[in-house]
Amino acid sequence: MDEGTVYLLHLDPPLKHARHYTGWTSNLEERLDAHRSGRGARLMEVIKEAGGTFSVARTWPGSRDLERAIKNRKEAPKLCPVCSPRPRPLARGRSAAPANPAETIKREAS
Repeated sequence: MDEGTVYLLHLDPPLKHARHYTGWTSNLEERLDAHRSGRGARLMEVIKEAGGTFSVARTWPGSRDLERAIKNRKEAPKLCPVCSPRPRPLARGRSAAPANPAETIKREAS
């Protein structure tokens, strides 16, 4: 799996129910420039059209699998340091799946 950066954007102001955007990229600066110009993700295009902005709240090294795992958690506000004074770590839960299957066996045996 390609390694890159998983990122969490905090939207300001929120757009309806959307307060965050989670994405993956192999080139963070290029992807952020695309979001700023309203290209790439449809949500970010709508945010730009509505006059909203965003800030990079957190980043993690990882693959698209990690991006999907973070999205599946459905708890972006709890991961976001802008929204939560003590944001949750990724050390637990589905998104903490080890890259090495042998590590899974060790965890299950404990």
